[in-house]
Amino acid sequence: MQVQSRNRPGRRGRSRRQPMAEINVTPFVDVMLVLLVIFMVAAPLLTVGVPLQLPETAANAVAAEPQEPLTISVPATGPLMLMDDSVEEEELVTRLRDLAEIRQSTKIFLRADGGIPYGRVVQVMGALNAAGFNDIVLVTDTGGPRMDG
Repeated sequence: MQVQSRNRPGRRGRSRRQPMAEINVTPFVDVMLVLLVIFMVAAPLLTVGVPLQLPETAANAVAAEPQEPLTISVPATGPLMLMDDSVEEEELVTRLRDLAEIRQSTKIFLRADGGIPYGRVVQVMGALNAAGFNDIVLVTDTGGPRMDG
């Protein structure tokens, strides 16, 4: 007399194997790790791409915004940059007023090259204020000199 194994088909060709109730999470973990690496590599590339030599300061970083931050860059040479678009000085206030109407926040990040005169930065800040942006954040690099000794 022959004894049949559980996994072999019986007399009628049907398997007596029960459905597997376990989930194999290894492929899921592999995909998540690949996505994590992709996002870690891509995240630094998502910053505003206007090359500036920002001044250094000892100030702490500002908390993150729920909405994509509005950024204006003042390079040492060339036109002003509103996010990734160049903007003429004459149309800066008009474009900013249009943006102020559709944005929830009046916060704007001002990135100015460290080599430009202070008067130029103040001039741009006045235009930002005239357009309705009262919360102006000056963007700098960390590691500058401390004033407390």
